[in-house]
Amino acid sequence: MENKIYDVMILGAGPGGLAAGLYAGRAKLSVLILEKGIDGGQIALSHEIENYPGQSKVEGMPGLELIAPMSAQCRKFGCERVSDTISACDFSGPVKKFIGSRGEYLAKSVIICSGAMTRSIGCKNEADYVGRGVSYCAVCDANFFEGLEIFTVGGNEIAAEETLYLAKYGRRVTMLHKGSALSVTPATRELLESNEKIRVLCDVEIEELGGDMLLSEISVRNVKTGERTTFKASEEDGLFGLFGFTGKKTTGMFEGVLEMQGGYIKTNEKMETNIPGVFAAGDVRVTPLRQVVTACADGAVAAMQAGKYLNTLK
Repeated sequence: MENKIYDVMILGAGPGGLAAGLYAGRAKLSVLILEKGIDGGQIALSHEIENYPGQSKVEGMPGLELIAPMSAQCRKFGCERVSDTISACDFSGPVKKFIGSRGEYLAKSVIICSGAMTRSIGCKNEADYVGRGVSYCAVCDANFFEGLEIFTVGGNEIAAEETLYLAKYGRRVTMLHKGSALSVTPATRELLESNEKIRVLCDVEIEELGGDMLLSEISVRNVKTGERTTFKASEEDGLFGLFGFTGKKTTGMFEGVLEMQGGYIKTNEKMETNIPGVFAAGDVRVTPLRQVVTACADGAVAAMQAGKYLNTLK
């Protein structure tokens, strides 16, 4: 593998990266997939997925179970794998390079599928309730909290849009924001104020989460007065939904190298970046929806476009 120049090098083995590997491998291209952790990315942490078209269990299935066949398909079509943490890149020449803790990796084309990590809410016991009341994706998990009381964290346009979406499911949705006012458009503000199921509490931050096995207590503090309040789920419900929308972050490796927007990589509909031979797919790119199904579609498009790019080099 040392000094080998692959046709396609894929950074990340989430749904987008695995789909790209499958399509590139099946197209008889030599493929190297670089992944520092386990396959699946964020989806591997999901306890239950029920919105991926054609999944084997309609009632819902763990993320790892959904990802396993994707990994197997990549192996079937000859994708090579390396476990490494990539810290730098060099896309300046005809041969692209990734630099990791274990070595350097070379390819004629690159597909970046490194995803976007959700920023944590930053409160005590948060990790204990992920998948047990705490979520970071309304589209993924809203239906699990239908008829229950829901809280959201964040004060920007995205947080407001997600709050409005969750109001279709929850009995009441409380929007918690540390700032003194929401950073939303007048039109969005009007939608929030006109929705009887939504209340907005500013100048508050969550300090601690609690509950037996499921999230049923949320302790907040007023950042101006210091007053503390604890919300407790009713015995009948026994559960709160808490959605964090404080933003996402991608790796800073590509800042100053690729065209970016809000921390995400800009691409066209062919997943092409501003550098020929470098593509991006999935959550790492600027996109209106970040789901498994869209990441897979992106990966497939990127792989086929990488193949067309390679043909121009011959």
